[in-house]
Amino acid sequence: MDSLARVRVVLVRTTHPGNIGAAARAMKTMGLARLALVDPRRFPDPRAEAMATGADDVLAAARVCATLDEALAGTTLAIALTARRRELSHLALDARAAAGLAAAESAQGGEVALVFGTEIAGLANEEVIKCQRVAHIATSPTYSSLNLAAAVQVMAYELHVAAFGPAVPDNQRFDGATFADIESFYAHLERNAIASGFLDPAHPGRMMERVRRLFGRTRLEREELNLLRGLLTAWDGEGDRNS
Repeated sequence: MDSLARVRVVLVRTTHPGNIGAAARAMKTMGLARLALVDPRRFPDPRAEAMATGADDVLAAARVCATLDEALAGTTLAIALTARRRELSHLALDARAAAGLAAAESAQGGEVALVFGTEIAGLANEEVIKCQRVAHIATSPTYSSLNLAAAVQVMAYELHVAAFGPAVPDNQRFDGATFADIESFYAHLERNAIASGFLDPAHPGRMMERVRRLFGRTRLEREELNLLRGLLTAWDGEGDRNS
């Protein structure tokens, strides 16, 4: 069973239905599917569907709850997301640490909730105290207002990375050039540089060393090396015609 299937996102008293749809989209991109809505102002709503953009299934499966207690039923770990520092509160974590804790809990079979408050005032103290941890998303100290769906996206991403590791793109590298082919290329390039008068063999300086460093950083592929050798061969022929 996918451990993320045991994670639910709880939105408390959301005022704008578009944020519900955008949050559903943010969830689906990171493999989250369980959405609970506590006393939303308007839901269902066409604006939520419009902002979901392909995450209609997440919206269709969303549970509408009358209270936060109902939304948290069965959970073993609830993490409250808040931008404010609370005088009397639970252990506070940054977003990454909170996601790591949530991923570990769900991997062990626990039911996890990430709880987000209303766009206007966030979570009330009595709602935060129903959770076991508080999480903060790092923002600029001069402007810490984060859109609800953006906050869900940040936490969903961190949770996905914590559960499955960072995404590594498939670079689809072609076959690398062999040592012998690369050495032949350097010899060919040096001959052309001498023949053109660009390189004085009596005083070569460190030109070829720098050339080796330049191409060494790129890790030449076979097709790239063939291209370079073709250019050098063409210049060879041009030199013969001009002589």
